[in-house]
Amino acid sequence: MYKMKKIIFTLLCAMTFSLTTFAQDLNSNGDNILGEYLSIKDGGKSKIKITKEADGTYTAQVYWVERALDANGNKRKDVKNPDKSLRNVDLDKVILIKGLKYDAKDKEWTDTKIYDPGSGKIYSVDIEFKDAKTLKVYGNILGIGKTVYWTRIEE
Repeated sequence: MYKMKKIIFTLLCAMTFSLTTFAQDLNSNGDNILGEYLSIKDGGKSKIKITKEADGTYTAQVYWVERALDANGNKRKDVKNPDKSLRNVDLDKVILIKGLKYDAKDKEWTDTKIYDPGSGKIYSVDIEFKDAKTLKVYGNILGIGKTVYWTRIEE
């Protein structure tokens, strides 16, 4: 029995090391962030696509929300946006992040802001892979923040 526990422990350690190493590998190339992700926040689901711009930065834009229509059957709008000119944008077209840069030294994506349509607040953002399928998205204002996780959508 002791030998079996030792084998299982060794396998679990090896798997944990492999997943950590794989996540680190994903964090070692800026373009690894490209793709589509599912976000679940405050009970609501949305899908986000991260693309690369001509200037080398990354943009994250919502392309689907679970509750896209209001009680009257109309498309829900980004009514809490601090930029009044953007309050008529459909929730399934909101740009969450613009100008995201990859920091090769720290192996993370950062140096910009993330917009939260649920609260209308804008946070500084740092992003890195937690594991092969999960982005850890940390937003903060003056050091007080929140982490959400976006799960890669398999194609």
